[in-house]
Amino acid sequence: MRKLIEYVLVSADGVFEDPVGMGVGEYQNEAYLRDGLGLLTACDAILFGRHTYEAFAKLYGGGTHKPMWADRLNTMAKYVFSSTLEKADWGNAIIVRGDVVAEVTRLKQQEGGNLLILGHGLFGETLLRERLIDVIDLTIYPLLLGRGKQYFQEGQAAKLRLTAVKTFSKVVKLTYETTN
Repeated sequence: MRKLIEYVLVSADGVFEDPVGMGVGEYQNEAYLRDGLGLLTACDAILFGRHTYEAFAKLYGGGTHKPMWADRLNTMAKYVFSSTLEKADWGNAIIVRGDVVAEVTRLKQQEGGNLLILGHGLFGETLLRERLIDVIDLTIYPLLLGRGKQYFQEGQAAKLRLTAVKTFSKVVKLTYETTN
C-alpha cells in the first residue's frame, strides 16, 4: 500500500498559514532544497485541496518561481480534491469530487509510489482526523508569529513516532510516522 506523506512548513509556535508570507525563503539553503527534491522524486503524485492547489498553481504555474525542484513539481501528477473548482490548468491535474476519505483510500490502495500532500488546510485536517496520513514531515522555521492557523486542531489527536531529524543551516525537519 502506498504511504501518504504530508509535508508542512510551520513556525516555531506551530502556525502553518501562508508560509510564503512568513518569508520562509530566506531560511532555505541548497541542502534544504535538495532534501525537498528528494521527497518529490520519491513520490508519484501530489494531493491538494482547492485552496492549496490554487496557491501553488499561482506560484509555480506561471514559471517565475524556480527553485531547483520546480520542474519536478510542475510535471508530477496532481489530484485536486474540490467540489467547487471548475478547471485545473496547472500541470497534470485531475479534479476529484465526492467522498474525500473514500477517494484517498482508493488512491493509497493503488500500485505505485508514495503520495504527497504539500501544506495543510481543511483537506489535510480531514485526512489527519481520519487517520489516512502515514508520515508527517514538519519543517520548523525560527519564527514566532503569535497568531495564525495552528497545525494541530481539536479532534486531530494522533500518536506519532519520531523517525528522523534533519538539521539545515536555519531550519529543522522532523519526520514522524503516525502509529494509529
